[in-house]
Amino acid sequence: MKKIKKAINGLSEIIKNPWLLNNIINDDTVWSRYVKGKYNLVNGLPVVDISHVDEDFSTTLECFAFLDGSCLPTDILLLKTLAGKFDRCRYFEIGTWRGESVVNVSSVAAECYTLNLSKSDLISMGYKERYADLHGFFSKGKSNIKHLLGNSLNFDFAGINKKFDLVFIDGDHHYDYVKNDTQKVFKHLVHENSIVVWHDYARNPEVFRPEVLAAILDGTPQEFRKYLYHVSNTMCAVFIRSELPVKELDAPEMPNKTFKVVIESRSL
Repeated sequence: MKKIKKAINGLSEIIKNPWLLNNIINDDTVWSRYVKGKYNLVNGLPVVDISHVDEDFSTTLECFAFLDGSCLPTDILLLKTLAGKFDRCRYFEIGTWRGESVVNVSSVAAECYTLNLSKSDLISMGYKERYADLHGFFSKGKSNIKHLLGNSLNFDFAGINKKFDLVFIDGDHHYDYVKNDTQKVFKHLVHENSIVVWHDYARNPEVFRPEVLAAILDGTPQEFRKYLYHVSNTMCAVFIRSELPVKELDAPEMPNKTFKVVIESRSL
């Protein structure tokens, strides 16, 4: 009887507050069952060691604020290293926030594009003006960074009429957005050697996000899914058209490397 009463109370709350249904739809267990049933993945994407993506991860990040919403240092390190693989790299980013990732990549890339919601869009969604103004804080005014404004759900990616070597998907992390962004990137922005990186595929380097994984898999063309990996020591998934040595995620991980971190604070 207690379960029946609890169910009735729960339905009553959902009727009064329909938005509560999102908590059920977006629950990790729901997405985990979806990914397991459709793709037979229990532990997320196969994990490729960060050293197999590139042996040299000794580059320097010149801009990192250690504030809310930032990537991990290893996430941006991954982007900068991947950009360095291309001669005069063309880089495209969905979701800029303060601009830490793109400003670091811009030091090794010839041309960078970012796409973000406009200030008016952000304010209309209920965000404060201060929050809206902080978008692109570090990346504005850089000669090789072009800031585009728009919602990725309806943005005309084909109109850019360019292909990019490295694409970073870091916008809204709900299923509909990640799937949409993934589909459009593969349709309009990549060439045969392009690399695609998704941020916040994982909550931390050892815990993946089933909803984001589902969106990546559903949005990636079937023939390319075998080239999807979770990069160790990062919160990133990556598409590299190469068969890399992998293992299953087995948290908690036994450390097999450390990173030397040198921090130098500079006033703005």
